[in-house]
Amino acid sequence: MAERNRSPRTRTSNAWVGICAAALLSIVLIIFMLQNTRSVEVNFLGLDGSLPLALALLIAAVGAALLTMIVGAARITQLRLMARRRRH
Repeated sequence: MAERNRSPRTRTSNAWVGICAAALLSIVLIIFMLQNTRSVEVNFLGLDGSLPLALALLIAAVGAALLTMIVGAARITQLRLMARRRRH
């Protein structure tokens, strides 16, 4: 009976859940950054500098995410090409 009264899941409801999750994650990230403002030395490929610990970790996480997205996009492209070749 409860299943019949339940509204169907739509793209809008999925987007709403995603936005809420992103907002909560952003709040946690802001708290993390406010608690980790100590400056650290960073050396990378011959470049030296100092910046807040939270910013250094955020830059590393964004870099890792970008690398993952690039590899994922390459794999998706590869699979699409293979699927297209099978159809012809």
